[in-house]
Amino acid sequence: MNYLYLIIPVLIIFFAGIRIVRPTQKALIERLGKYHHFANQGFHWIIPVIDKLYKVNVTEQMVDAEPQEIITNDNLNASVDAQVYFRVRSDEDSVKGSIYNVNDYRWQIVNLARTTLRNIIGTLTLKSANSERGKINAELYETLHNETQNWGIEIVRTELKQIDPPSDVQETMNKVVKAENEKIAAIDYATATETAADGEKRAKIKEAEGFKRSKILHAEGEAEAIKLVNEAANKYFIGNAQLLRKLEAMESALRDNSKIVIPTGSEIVNVIGDMAGVLPLNNK
Repeated sequence: MNYLYLIIPVLIIFFAGIRIVRPTQKALIERLGKYHHFANQGFHWIIPVIDKLYKVNVTEQMVDAEPQEIITNDNLNASVDAQVYFRVRSDEDSVKGSIYNVNDYRWQIVNLARTTLRNIIGTLTLKSANSERGKINAELYETLHNETQNWGIEIVRTELKQIDPPSDVQETMNKVVKAENEKIAAIDYATATETAADGEKRAKIKEAEGFKRSKILHAEGEAEAIKLVNEAANKYFIGNAQLLRKLEAMESALRDNSKIVIPTGSEIVNVIGDMAGVLPLNNK
């Protein structure tokens, strides 16, 4: 029974001293207010009351610099916000630095980022601040990287979330952008219309040239046909033209006579005889 009184306090002290460090954490153990040793992930036991264990998250974290009004170089108020991504390095010295070299490093990073943004954007116009976001991010990162070295902090990256002008300035800028877009659209439409008209013009020219060419070819064909007819006439009808004229004269002279007596050996017989091989004679 006396042993029970002894075991119970021992068990209470033992369980009170148990500490578990997760894989995402590192820890420092202090004894009587002085740094004692470094603790990695896993099971640890400390002396209650005498020892204290301080855990530090070594994964990547993010803090928001919170929106703030900054006066730009052209005397305009801009609402600026940024995010900072960082992590505590996992080696012993860095973990000690995050606890002993800075009081609440998250709060310190936020304020340092806000101050740095005011210094950077205060030297820029609103237009240049919006067009040089990459430069602002780079300067913000460089300043935070240098200032947090002895805190055991590694700045992973910085992101400028917004640089918003006052509402009236924003409205004016929107109108300017809209007008510029409408101007570009009008120019594009005019260019497209001009291109279409030019294409139509070229098509009509091509059509006219084709019509002209077809007329020329048609005329050349007719000329060639006339030429062939003339050549045939010259070849087959030379001398027969006079016979045709004689026959026509005879037909005219005899048109009103019902009976025709043709003496043998007369000119008419000769004409008919000459034409027999040329024109067929109709029997009446």
